[in-house]
Amino acid sequence: MAGIYIHVPFCKQACYYCNFHFSTSLKGKNAFLAALLKEIALQKDYLASEEVSTIYFGGGTPSLLTAGELNSILDQLHQHFSIQPAAEITLEANPDDINNEIIAHWKQTGINRLSIGVQSFFEEDLLWMHRAHTATQATACIQSVQDAGFNNLTIDLIYGTPTLPDENWHYNVQHAISLGIPHLSCYALTVEPQTALDTLIRKHKMQPVDPDAQARQFLLLMDWMQQAGYEHYEISNFAQPGMRSKHNSAYWQRKKYLGLGPSAHSFNGTERQWNIANNALYAQALEKDNIPFEKELLTPVQRVNEYIMTALRTSEGIDLSFTSAHFSTAVTQQLERESLRFISQGTLTNENGHLVLTREGKLLADGIAADLFLEEDM
Repeated sequence: MAGIYIHVPFCKQACYYCNFHFSTSLKGKNAFLAALLKEIALQKDYLASEEVSTIYFGGGTPSLLTAGELNSILDQLHQHFSIQPAAEITLEANPDDINNEIIAHWKQTGINRLSIGVQSFFEEDLLWMHRAHTATQATACIQSVQDAGFNNLTIDLIYGTPTLPDENWHYNVQHAISLGIPHLSCYALTVEPQTALDTLIRKHKMQPVDPDAQARQFLLLMDWMQQAGYEHYEISNFAQPGMRSKHNSAYWQRKKYLGLGPSAHSFNGTERQWNIANNALYAQALEKDNIPFEKELLTPVQRVNEYIMTALRTSEGIDLSFTSAHFSTAVTQQLERESLRFISQGTLTNENGHLVLTREGKLLADGIAADLFLEEDM
């Protein structure tokens, strides 16, 4: 089974922390849509006839697309790919775009899962992040989509901002749980280079992020979600039983996926490729039936290290039987040796042949993964 990701590179306004590719001008939307439809046709063989089990509209802000535009994209996908009748089709949406009319249109197009960018239920946080919606809209939109029958939904929450004390973070999480939201994606605020937030902090116009506060709020989050019965199935993701994101899970399981649109990434098992992150150049290239992308053939060591990075973030961890079967016994033996010091430190466990992060280890996930990486000359 494979997945398809569509990057919609438009937003109403720029959130201060965002480093994804997008434009706040909709002038190029028609050219983008024409190019996207052509790219779908040109990429029809990328997944080698594998059945598509998930489609994900990300961005940017896909909820800026009309129902007609979404329909045209989905129709083109169905024309050129074999898509499961029960495929998970997710649309990222901002609260300020959601109303009863558009919700009804989404259901008609076949969208069956929503990912809502709430980030916080407090006005001061939303203003600090430069979000376009209000705290009132954050709650109201969730109730509206639930009333319309959207039970498969997730929301994003951000923690570790200077405006978010622990008691407000507790309210955000408990409020989401009380609303019956079956899936939460919770991210520590990251100050990415060359973002507006990075500039504002360097100019001392905004308070810097406190890593100790972020670590504390992450530990609190894990406790609250466990008490509420959610499974912590990936570092940033929590789900009620049976409500994991199928699309994102496929990324972490290294299944094939095709990325469409400016800046979108694709993976076919051995190669990664990524489209140009420029809307105008993307559209101009596809007018000439050219897909503007670069690609990289992954070395055996890169494939191992990518598996280590993605698998370690999940609740299943690194499967040593998988590494033996798909890489080599030597790779497995090295992982077993290198994991011993983390096991002795209490940040990693070996659970029936699976190297799994402990509660404390999840605070150090990236560093542990990097230390487990193989050297290219192995």
